[in-house]
Amino acid sequence: MTTEEVLAIFKECGAILEGHFILSSGLRSPVFLQKARVFMYPEKSAILCSALADKIRAEGFGDVSKVVSPAIGGIIPGYETARHLKLPALYTERVNGVFELRRGFEIEKNEKVIVVEDIVSTGLSIRECIETLRNIGADVVAAACLIDRSGGEADVGVPLVSLTRYKVPAYPADALPPELAAIPAVKPGSRGLQ
Repeated sequence: MTTEEVLAIFKECGAILEGHFILSSGLRSPVFLQKARVFMYPEKSAILCSALADKIRAEGFGDVSKVVSPAIGGIIPGYETARHLKLPALYTERVNGVFELRRGFEIEKNEKVIVVEDIVSTGLSIRECIETLRNIGADVVAAACLIDRSGGEADVGVPLVSLTRYKVPAYPADALPPELAAIPAVKPGSRGLQ
């Protein structure tokens, strides 16, 4: 899929928001990709995740035994991508702020897995998920996402396969451009919510 085709699906679903947003990373941005609006539509999710599965195979990372995603944002794209790869889908979730593999999910020592996330900004969730998986002995061969909003700048510690790159500006809270500083900030993501 082209960037235009991916973004067209996000636009059709009303998932590209404009304003002043606090990202999960703490950075601020005039654009927020509300992927939950896309995941409301199984047929749209299937199109995107099928294309991501194809790209994972094309880039040589299809020889894994499981797909693992960081909760909560990665669960749906991880599951749907795993379905197209014909693999089990597992997820890590935060317990006291640290990712854990729970719910009876198991990964064998040296088992090859791929981490699938929804959107990558800084890559923090993927890095934390990878650390958890490596601590239990998994061989994380790559990570994948629907949109890399860092434009290829995020370092997740393994090769990153993205369905598309869509560079969106992001700023530290103390270095906002005047037009962004003039708008009240909202936090539409889930990390840090009580």
